[in-house]
Amino acid sequence: MPEQDRTSRLIATWFGCGNSPVAPGTVGALGTLPLHFALKALGPYAYFVGAVAAVAAGVWASQRTADALGEKDPQRVVIDEVAGTLIAMGLCQGRSLKAQLLALALFRVLDIVKPGVIDKAQHLKPPGVGIMADDVLAGIVAGVLARLISR
Repeated sequence: MPEQDRTSRLIATWFGCGNSPVAPGTVGALGTLPLHFALKALGPYAYFVGAVAAVAAGVWASQRTADALGEKDPQRVVIDEVAGTLIAMGLCQGRSLKAQLLALALFRVLDIVKPGVIDKAQHLKPPGVGIMADDVLAGIVAGVLARLISR
């Protein structure tokens, strides 16, 4: 396997979280928590850069991995959950830990249910964009809802 394929698979599965036989998306989201707290400690600018980097790396890694596996949206690709979790929790940075965890929970619900435009976003082309887009939108909505609820 070429080095780029190994790197993209490592990123796409969030260092193996996506290989979980049970609820890989939730395992990937929970596997994001150390990164969330590390970026949060570095401040809002670093957090923003980290979230944008996760989205950019996610588009590349998910596309490459989907192509290699011959699947449109492989279940083991969880970098989209990583980006969505970072966005949702990042929008609640100035709030309590409870609000941040609410953002995470709301993100998972929205990612699973995929209401309205979130569902439509997952069908964008190329597949790497679609894989990431629904989770980015779900993260934004979850973060905004958690902020409103935690007022």
